[in-house]
Amino acid sequence: MRFTTLTDWLAWQQTLHPNAIDLGLERLNRTLQRLGWRRPACPVITVAGTNGKGSSVALLNRILGEAGYRVGTFTSPHLLRYNERIMIADREVSDASLIAAFERIDAVRGADTLTYFEFNALAALLVFETAGLDALVLEVGLGGRLDAANAVDADVALITSIDLDHCEWLGPDVESIGREKAGIFRAGQTAIFGSGAMPASIQSVADALGTKLLCHGRDYQVRRSGTRWSWQGVHGRLDDLPAPALVGDIQFDNAAAVLTVLEALAERLPVSRDAIERGLRKVQITGRFQRIRRDHEWILDVAHNPAAARVLASQLATPATKGRTIAVCGILGDKDIEGICRTLTSSIDVWIAAGLGSERSIRAADLGERLRQCGANVFATTDNVSQACATAASLAAAADRIVVFGSFLTVAAALQWLEGEGG
Repeated sequence: MRFTTLTDWLAWQQTLHPNAIDLGLERLNRTLQRLGWRRPACPVITVAGTNGKGSSVALLNRILGEAGYRVGTFTSPHLLRYNERIMIADREVSDASLIAAFERIDAVRGADTLTYFEFNALAALLVFETAGLDALVLEVGLGGRLDAANAVDADVALITSIDLDHCEWLGPDVESIGREKAGIFRAGQTAIFGSGAMPASIQSVADALGTKLLCHGRDYQVRRSGTRWSWQGVHGRLDDLPAPALVGDIQFDNAAAVLTVLEALAERLPVSRDAIERGLRKVQITGRFQRIRRDHEWILDVAHNPAAARVLASQLATPATKGRTIAVCGILGDKDIEGICRTLTSSIDVWIAAGLGSERSIRAADLGERLRQCGANVFATTDNVSQACATAASLAAAADRIVVFGSFLTVAAALQWLEGEGG
């Protein structure tokens, strides 16, 4: 046994490969072959996209769970615990199961220096192998074509949305990004595109493969009436549905795409209207416009690109707050900081810039200066998110709200601070 604790295994994995990100499936596929791994017999759904992946996975998991199915989900990154990434029937995988999987992987990998994420994906597939699943939902971490989750052939592939993010890896425009994300499509299977503006490259990939592509607004429809809504699919229709419990207008689009996925799998995974309604009402996901009440209202959102910032801005506008909106903002240096800031400048009264302590971080002072250049009213810069949260709490009046955003790292640190300090 190389290590006896999960912490030691994860620390070692971050040093094994020379690059934190090294896209490609060759190392992973070689390791799967050595492990004797076989694709699960249950239906597999892969979920890719610029934004909306986590919400869509949560909706799929909740609705299928309400229908009585045993569901495995693979997501990334985690917020508080690595184990969150691999869930079976709403339960996090245990340290012991992860360590056992890591030992198996390490024993057969040979000279392949797997990345941290490749270890993660391989461990998930090994854990799911013996979990007795009825359905498997895999979130694509970055891109699609070369992402580790794409080692599994999906019965249905969902692309939630396409916008500019990870351009250094996926290409400089939405057509390039769309082509990469459509790499999760499979010949003869079904794919869904879940938002209005679809790059032409996605249709081109589907046509070349012979994938049946269903698009929002073209092949399935969403109609809203206040807080109720209707979905028209390829074969069926559901009227007067309850709003998803997740906050924001975009969640209606996510939910409609999920219902289209489920319609495509109806013969293998039939789901009743009652299960759909229960799933819509009960779905939860941490860090997506998550409201926490302490001495002030805290809103936590992992928005980390301009498209997600636009959604956050619309959510902050309804309803408007009686007091000020104070932001704790921590953004990684390889993100479009200016694009995010310009989108949210009119929504936020006071900004506090926080360092994130990551290799991809920039100094808090540099972040603060870039925010100021975009017109943000920066009150302070702090070395870490905990200090920024404490500063925001001391600055906020009773009617003010505090919004924390910019990265999963930012929200994770704020959650830890709120649990410890109370806000």
